[in-house]
Amino acid sequence: MTGRYVILDRDGTINVDSDEFIKSAAEWLPLPGSLEAIAMLNRHGFRVAVVSNQSGIARGLFDLATLDAIHAKMLQITRAAGGEIEAIYYCPHGPGDHCDCRKPKAGLFRRLADDKRIDLSATFAVGDSLRDVQAAETAGAKPILVKTGKGLQTLNDNPQLDVPVFDNLYDAAAYIVSESRL
Repeated sequence: MTGRYVILDRDGTINVDSDEFIKSAAEWLPLPGSLEAIAMLNRHGFRVAVVSNQSGIARGLFDLATLDAIHAKMLQITRAAGGEIEAIYYCPHGPGDHCDCRKPKAGLFRRLADDKRIDLSATFAVGDSLRDVQAAETAGAKPILVKTGKGLQTLNDNPQLDVPVFDNLYDAAAYIVSESRL
């Protein structure tokens, strides 16, 4: 194994989400504490990977060059805050494309695990939606839900969810760090 990882959803977990999609680097704005959370995870020996559905590509709302610019901004300002995102995996498909990578399917998790030799059963996966939780569970990872983004709505719609829930990524990261010391 190549080290401990934490898998993060992007929109609504690291950055402000939008029902209109994040379509430009200018629209990508970090949530309070999220960059500090990534830096905290790194300081405690965790590598961070992002796994994200980006159906805005399939919908024609933005292109791959724009997605690359958004991710470049995310990487740059995360580094400026003392953190590092080691890998970004995304699904460019729409809901009707029947791919294996769009969450709640676990294709991106499995690809990341194969590429980085990750033991998913020992890996936390943080997201703000039911599909994030389902993808983590299907892949055998340990899901965590945050209340940012669509998280509160996810909780309201799915009161039966039996996963750790935190107000934001910073609180989730503190939990992950504390759990890793046990």
